[in-house]
Amino acid sequence: MSAPHVVTEAAAGCPSRPACLPCYQDSRARGVVLGGEAARFMETEKERTGGHPRKGQKRRQVPNQLVRATETRRARWAQEDMQPEAKKARLSTILFAGNCEITHGQLCELLKYAVLGKSNISRPSWCQIFHQNHLKNVVIFILQGMSQLHFYKFYMEFEFLRKTFRHKFCLPAPSSNFLADIIGLQKKTAGDVPKNSEGSLPSASSKANINLQDNPIIQKYGSNKVDLINCLLTVEEMKTFRFPLQGSPGYENFVPTKCNGSITDRSPLFGLDCEMCLTSKGKEITRISLVAEGGCCIMDELVKPDDKIVDYLTSSSGITKTILNSVTTKLKDVQRQLRALLPPDAVLVGHLLDLDLRALRMIHPYVIDTSLLYVREQGRRFKLKFLAKAILGKDIHRTNRVGYDATEDARTALELAQYFLKNGPKKIAELNLESLGGSNQKLQEAGQKPKNRIEVQHPNASVLECLHLMGQKLLFVAWETDATKFSSYGNCETIKCLSNKEVFDQARVEVPLFPFSIVQFSFESFSPVLTEEMSKKMKTKWREMSTVYVGPVSKTCNFRALKRLLKSFGPVESMSFVLETYQLHLCVQYEVLEAAQLAIESLNGVMVEGIYVKVRRPVTELTLDCDILVNELAQDSENRDTIYLSGVSEAFKEHMFQQCDHFRGLEAVILPKESGKQKKYCFLKFKTSGNAQRALTILAGKDWKLKGRGALTPRHLHEWLRDFSSESRRPPGLRITPLPSDQQALQTLKTDHPKIAAWHWGQKIGKLYHNMDPGTLCLVLLPGSKSSIYGSLPGLGLMAIKDEEGCTATGMGL
Repeated sequence: MSAPHVVTEAAAGCPSRPACLPCYQDSRARGVVLGGEAARFMETEKERTGGHPRKGQKRRQVPNQLVRATETRRARWAQEDMQPEAKKARLSTILFAGNCEITHGQLCELLKYAVLGKSNISRPSWCQIFHQNHLKNVVIFILQGMSQLHFYKFYMEFEFLRKTFRHKFCLPAPSSNFLADIIGLQKKTAGDVPKNSEGSLPSASSKANINLQDNPIIQKYGSNKVDLINCLLTVEEMKTFRFPLQGSPGYENFVPTKCNGSITDRSPLFGLDCEMCLTSKGKEITRISLVAEGGCCIMDELVKPDDKIVDYLTSSSGITKTILNSVTTKLKDVQRQLRALLPPDAVLVGHLLDLDLRALRMIHPYVIDTSLLYVREQGRRFKLKFLAKAILGKDIHRTNRVGYDATEDARTALELAQYFLKNGPKKIAELNLESLGGSNQKLQEAGQKPKNRIEVQHPNASVLECLHLMGQKLLFVAWETDATKFSSYGNCETIKCLSNKEVFDQARVEVPLFPFSIVQFSFESFSPVLTEEMSKKMKTKWREMSTVYVGPVSKTCNFRALKRLLKSFGPVESMSFVLETYQLHLCVQYEVLEAAQLAIESLNGVMVEGIYVKVRRPVTELTLDCDILVNELAQDSENRDTIYLSGVSEAFKEHMFQQCDHFRGLEAVILPKESGKQKKYCFLKFKTSGNAQRALTILAGKDWKLKGRGALTPRHLHEWLRDFSSESRRPPGLRITPLPSDQQALQTLKTDHPKIAAWHWGQKIGKLYHNMDPGTLCLVLLPGSKSSIYGSLPGLGLMAIKDEEGCTATGMGL
C-alpha cells in the first residue's frame, strides 16, 4: 500500500477559501484528495462528466442552499476564531511526498523559514508554520545511531515522544554529514559563514593614514584587548551620566537587583532595552526586552503605565493605544521578573542604558553602555543604528516599520559589546568610526542609503547565515568528537562533552538562552547482522498483528457471504482455511492493522451462520503484548485525531459534502491508491481528537454501510510496512532463528539494556522539552543508518511546537 498524498485548503495555498481549481486539478493528477467542500464537489462532477461538460451542456453549479449553508457555517466558525485569544504558532504537515519521506533539503527549508519567516524566504514545500512570528525558539534533538526501526522496536519505551509529538515523518538514510545537510552547509566551507560579522568590516582603504594614538578609544583603553571588568562603567562614570546608584539622592525608592558583587571576566552578559511613552508624570516604560548571550530573548513584556498616557510616542516605540488596551502587566511585575531572571553576577548591556534603568526604577551597579564603550571625540555619542551598520553590518530601525524593536536593539547592543571584547580597541580604532560617521551623515543628507555590507541569497543560505542575518547564534551541544564540526563558525557556540549525561546537563542550562539549538546524543549502533534480525522481527510482528483467525465455522455455511463480511472491515491480502483444527477456521491476513482490529472488536462472540465465532490473533512471542501495544498506538499523538473507515464507495464523498456540517475540523481525506485502483477504505484527518471522535459517532449512525474506528498506524509507517522482503513473507507464528555467529549479540538485545536506554533518553528529552518556553519548535531526529551489507535504514523525524494552538502536549509527570 502506497502512502497517499494529502492536501488541505491551507496547504494548497488557499487558506481562506475552498481549494482553487488549478490546485485541485494538479493534486488530482497526483492522486491527491483535497479537504474542502468545493474540492469534493468538483471531484464528484469530474467523475460524473469525465472531466469536461458535454457539448452544449452547461457546467453544473453548486446548489444555492449548499452555498448558503457553507457561507453560514464559515461565518460562524470565523466568528469563533475571532475571539480575543492570543495567537500561537502551530504546524500543519498535511502535504507529504508519496512515501511521507522528507529529504534533508526539505528539512533545511523548514528550519530557515522558522528563523526568517515568510517576508525573507519562501515557505517550505511540505508543511506550514502558521503564525511564525509567534515562534519563540527552535530546538533540535538528534539521537545519533538510531533509526525508524529503533523507534518502533522500542515503541512502548519511547512513551513521551510518541504521545507528545503530533507530526512524524520518514527521513532517508543519512549521508556522510547529516548535520551539514539539515542546516544547509553541504557545499560550503567555514570561510563562507561570517565569523562574528567580520565580513561586514570596511575595506582596508578606509583604514589608511589613521593615527591610532589620537583615537579616543585607544586613549581610553590602550591598544591591547581588554577584559570584561575594564569595560564596565566606573562609579564616577555612572554618576556623571546619571545612572541610578544605591544611596544616591533621588533613587531612594528604586528597586535593586540581586547583584552580589562577584563579577568576573566570565560573568554573563544580558542585553536590555526599553520603550517609553509620555504620561502626565513624564516618561514611563511600555515595553522591556532582555536578551541572553546566545541572542535568545528571555523576556519581552508590554507594560501598562500607572499614570495617564499623554503621548504613546508611536513613531519610536511602536506602541499604540490598541496594543496596550488588554495589557495588565505593571512596572512592579517587571521588576519582580528581572530580579528573578538576572543571576547575581549579571552584567547589563544597553545603549543609553541610564534611560532604561531610570524608566525601570531599578539599580544595577555593573553595566556596559555601548554609547560610551565606543568612545567618540568631544563627548559625543554614536547612534545605535550607525554602530550596528559600521561594526556588525546590520540594518536596524528600518523605515518600513513603525517604531523600534526593543528586542532587536537589546540584541544589537549585546553583540556590539561582544565584538569589542573579542576584537579589542585596536581593531575598532582602525575602522575610523569618526570618518565613517561623517560619510554616513553626508550620504543621508544627500538622500542616499549606505550600501549593505552583508548580502546573502536567501534561497541558498544556510541556517547559520539566516541566524546571522537575525543577529543570533546557534548553540551546538554534542560529544567532543562531534562538536568540532562547527567550532570554526563564528556565530555558533559549541559545547564539547564527554558523555550523553554531560550533553543533557549542559543542554538543560544553555538551551533556554539561545534562539536556535542543536543537541546531539550519540548511541552505539547494533551490529549489521543484529539490525537485520531486528528488522525481520519487527516486520513479522506487524504482519502477525494484522492476521486474525475466525472460527469455528460450519462446513455448510455460506462462505461467499462470510468472506464478504470479513472483507467489509478492510482490504484482505490473503484468506485461507485452517484444516488442522477439529472444527473449520479461517485465517485472514489484512493489509492494514486497523482492519484486523476492527474485525476482532466487531465479530468476536457474535453469531455467524448459526455459530458463535471467536476472532483472535495468532499467539506467538511477538504478539503476547499485542493488546497493550494496540491501546498505546491508539493514544499516539498522530493517531488520536485520525479515524479509519472501511466500505468507502464512490458516493461517499458526495454524502460527506451534503453532510459536511457534521465534520467540523476535517483537515483531509486520505484515499490510498495502488496501481491506479482506488482502495475501499480511507482515513479522515481532523484538527483535534474531539473532532475525530464526534465524526466517528455521527458516521456510526448514518446508513452509509461504513465501518470505522480510530487510526492505529501513522501515515509514514505504511510504506515501511509495505516493503516486505521475500524472506519476511513467512507463515504467521514462525520463529526467527538468529545466525549462530550472532547468538551472543542477540542475547544482549534480549536483556533490558536497550529498552532502558530508550525509556531513559525519551524521559530526558521530556525534561528538556518541559523546560522550553511555549512557542518553541522542537524536532527529534533519528537520522537512520547506512550499511554496505544489508542496505540502509531510513530515519524518523518527530516534530511539535510546544503548546501549539489546537494541540495539547501529554505531560509525563516530570
